[in-house]
Amino acid sequence: MNDQSRAYLYGISAVLLWSTVATAFKLSLRHLEPIQLLFYASIASLLVMLAVLIRQGHLQRLLRTPRRDLLLCATLGLLNPCIYYWVLFKAYDLLPAQEAQPLNYTWAITLSILAVPLLKQHLRRLDLLAIGISYFGILVIATHGAPFTLRFSNGYGVLLALGSTLIWSLFWIFNTRSRIEPVVGLFLNFLFAIPVIALITWLTAGFGFDSIKGLYGAAYVGLFEMGITFVLWLKALRLTESTAKVANLIFLSPILSLFLIHFIVGEDIHWSSGAGLLLIIAGNVLQQLGKPPAPPGKEEQRTRKTT
Repeated sequence: MNDQSRAYLYGISAVLLWSTVATAFKLSLRHLEPIQLLFYASIASLLVMLAVLIRQGHLQRLLRTPRRDLLLCATLGLLNPCIYYWVLFKAYDLLPAQEAQPLNYTWAITLSILAVPLLKQHLRRLDLLAIGISYFGILVIATHGAPFTLRFSNGYGVLLALGSTLIWSLFWIFNTRSRIEPVVGLFLNFLFAIPVIALITWLTAGFGFDSIKGLYGAAYVGLFEMGITFVLWLKALRLTESTAKVANLIFLSPILSLFLIHFIVGEDIHWSSGAGLLLIIAGNVLQQLGKPPAPPGKEEQRTRKTT
C-alpha cells in the first residue's frame, strides 16, 4: 500500500469515526449533564493522548516543553476543551442533534471571518458569497424551513451552537503561535483544562450520574471526538500527496452523521435539516475554490474539525 492509499485509509477512518460523535453526544447527554460529559470525556482523551505520546516516543519532548509554550497551552486549554466543549454539549442538550451538528459545522466560515481582523487576511467576493450561502443554510435549519420568519425553534441553543464555532476558531487562530508538536500541544491543553473543568463540575452538577451508560458514552467521546481520531487525521494529512484529496473527505461526515442520528438516536430528520446542511456544505466547498494549496501545518489546523 503506497502513501496515498494509506492517507485515504487514515482519512476515511477519521471521517467515519467523527460521523458517529453527534450521536454519541446525544446519547450520553441522556445520562450526564453537559459539564459532566466534558469532565469524564476529557479524562478519557487525556489518557488516550498520553498513550499516543508514549508510543510515538514524544514523552521526552513533552517533558522538555519550554515555560512560554506551557503558558500558551494552559491559556488555550481554557478555550479548548474547557469553554468550547461545554458550550457545544449544552447546545446538543438543547437542540436536536440534526440541528446542532450542521450549525457547528460552520466553524470554517467563522474562521475565515475572524481571520480578517486577527490574521490580516482578506475576503474575496467568492468568500462573501460562500458566507452568505452557509448562513442562509443556518437560518433554514434554525427556523425549520421558514428562514424569512426569523422564528427560531430554540434561539438559545442556536446561539450556543454558533458560539461554539467562534470559540473553536479563536482556539485555532491563537494556536498558530504555538511551536510545539500538535499532539503534545493538545495533551497539554487537556492537562491544564481538566482541573478547571473538575472545579466547575463540582460547583454545579457534581460528579454523580444515574447510569453507567453515561460513562461509556463519555469514554467514547473522549476516545473518538477528542483523542485518537485527531491523530488519524494528522497521519492522513502527512501521508497524502495533496491535502485537498484528504480534506474533501470531511464533507462526507455530516451527511453520514444524519443517518446515524435518525437510526440510532431516533430523530425524524426534517427536510429543513437536510436542505440547510447542503447549503452549509455548498458554502464550505465554494470557499475553497480558487485558493492556493495551504502548507501542511496550516491545512492540519484548518481541516481539523468536522463535528
